[in-house]
This record gives sequence, structure tokens and C-alpha cells, in this order.
Amino acid sequence: MRVAGIMSGTSLDGIDVAIVDVSWPKFELVKFVSTPYSKTMRKRILAVSDADCHTREIARLNFELGEAYAAAVLGCGVQGIELVGCHGQTIYHEGSRCTLQIGEGAVIAERLGVETVTNFRARDMAAGGQGAPLLPFFDWITLTHPEINRVTVNIGGIANVHALPAGAEVDEVFGFDCGPGNMVIDQLASLATGGKLGYDKDAKLGRQGKLNRSLLARLLRDPYFKKQPPKTAGREQYGAAFIAKMVETGLPLVDLIATATAFTAAAIAESIERFVTPEFSVDECLVSGGGTRNPLLMAELQGLMPKSYVHSIEDVGIPADGKEAIAFAMLAASAKLGIASNMPGATGARRRVVLGEFSPSCGL
Repeated sequence: MRVAGIMSGTSLDGIDVAIVDVSWPKFELVKFVSTPYSKTMRKRILAVSDADCHTREIARLNFELGEAYAAAVLGCGVQGIELVGCHGQTIYHEGSRCTLQIGEGAVIAERLGVETVTNFRARDMAAGGQGAPLLPFFDWITLTHPEINRVTVNIGGIANVHALPAGAEVDEVFGFDCGPGNMVIDQLASLATGGKLGYDKDAKLGRQGKLNRSLLARLLRDPYFKKQPPKTAGREQYGAAFIAKMVETGLPLVDLIATATAFTAAAIAESIERFVTPEFSVDECLVSGGGTRNPLLMAELQGLMPKSYVHSIEDVGIPADGKEAIAFAMLAASAKLGIASNMPGATGARRRVVLGEFSPSCGL
């Protein structure tokens, strides 16, 4: 079965598409393409993510993003796609209470003539879960090692940790959002460069700055970090209001970027130490997402986890930027096959359920 997985995350980089040939539970990546959002589209998504807004704009974006997702798949130029799985763009997520991802599945199905699966979080939440993280299922079926205790860390806009003890059974896997990923660094980099850069390329800005330890300590006192999993985080915590408070300190922006980088690494490492190591010693930490391209962040994470081998997931054959899109192709395939794909140890759901809602194809 050839499946297209579509992912657009909280970092708002753009649309990632992975075309995957699935022979359950194995897969082969056919093609991965990333399409950046235009500055206008990114600004509009931020506008409905960070502040009160008119429902008209949300409704319009829902359909426009559906068109953009379909165009991104068509732009891959790959034939024979039988199924699409699209996470959508999260514009609001509130724990186990409610969530909203936009990007109309009916539009994708109509434009591509292919059955499309969307709204993956809702069923887990209906079963009492947080609706996220959703990647532990993919990690479990693809990255569990018979002898090595692993954690996987995805550093997108938000950072999350998935625990994979050696030879893990499904009920032994757990995960949670541990706090900010690239989101804080990216916003500060945009401010520092007058909008010319949306991220700290090669950590050049962070390396120019000086870590402010008192600010770092204050940021790490956030009660969220001590809260027991399952738990989720998002732009609600680390969006414009959070950045405004950092800027109010009066510190140079490069110092804020250096401190934000240390904050992200510390939040990940402390979360692993607090919630994972009481269960098992971590031999290996596999990192995916845009954070792998920040050498300062990766070095700081390794420094904070001296007993673990911290390295990119690309070393085991999965593209660091493409993991989430691949995962949503696999989640769509699991939905088509009727396989439950949430992980109660990660989301807190009462039971395992099949995730996703179908927009059927009527053919072209």
C-alpha cells in the first residue's frame, strides 16, 4: 500500500510530505519533500494560534490548508498513492479537554482522488487521553531494540520524549511532551534578525550569546516540568506571551537565544532523568526534528546526558526531518487496517483505540 503522510508542526516551518510503501508493519520511504509556508501563510496561522480571532479566519484557513496539503502531495510527482494521512496544523490544544487541527480532509481527498485520514487526536481524547503524543506507536513498531534501552526525542516546535525499554511490550512504552523544542529559539531568532531568519541557522546566534544562568533557573522552575505524565505542551505555553516576558528582561537577544537553547536541552534532559531513568537506564537517545540541525542544542543535550549516546535518528535510517510525516503515513495505514495506534502509556487514555477520521475518495 502506497501512503502519503503529511505533517505541519508547531514550528510552522511548512508542510512535510513522506511517500511510503507500507507492508505492515514495515515500510520503505519512496520520497520526502518539505514545502515551506509563505511568510503570509505563517503569519496567518500564528494569528489564529496566539490570540483571539474571528471564526471566519479559522474556517478559511481550514480549507486553504487543505488545498495547500493536496498541492504539496501533487508536487512530489509520485504516482500510485492509495491513502493519505494528514495530521493537520494544530492551532489550539488543551490537554484532555479539547484540540483543533485545521486542514480540511475532504478537500485533500477531493483534489487527490485518494481516501484521506485526518483528526488523529480526537479519538484518543474521547477515550480519556491527552490526544498527544501520537508518535510513540510508530517508535514502538520501528525502533524498539531487543537489547538496547532507548529514548526517542523529537525536537520540533515542542520537544517530546518516548521511552522504549529493550524488547518493550506495548504497555511498557510511555511518552510525554517535555516542554519547548525549537519554538522559543525560532521566535527569538526571528526577532534578532528582523524576520530574515525563522530559526538559529547552525546555532550562529546562540554561540554569539552568553548563557544567563539566573534566567535559566527561573524558566526551569515552571511547575510543568515536575508534573507527572501524561502531559502535553504547545504554543499556548511558549508562544508570543512567553517571548514577550523573556524580552522584558532587557537581555541582549543573542543572550536570550543562548539561554533558550540551554533551556530546551535542560528541559529534555531533566524530564528524562525525572521520569524515564527511574524505570530504566538510558543507553541511547535518538533525536529527530529540526533540533538535530542545531549543533549547540545537540552538544548541550549530550553534555547533560553523559551516560547515554545522543545522536540523530538518521543514523538508524530515518530522516530526521521526515520522521513525523512518515509516522502519519503509518498511522493512516494502521487506521485503514483497523489497528489501534494510540499508546495509553503516553496519552493517558483508558484504552487503545483506532485513531483518525476518514474522508473517502470518490475517484477522479
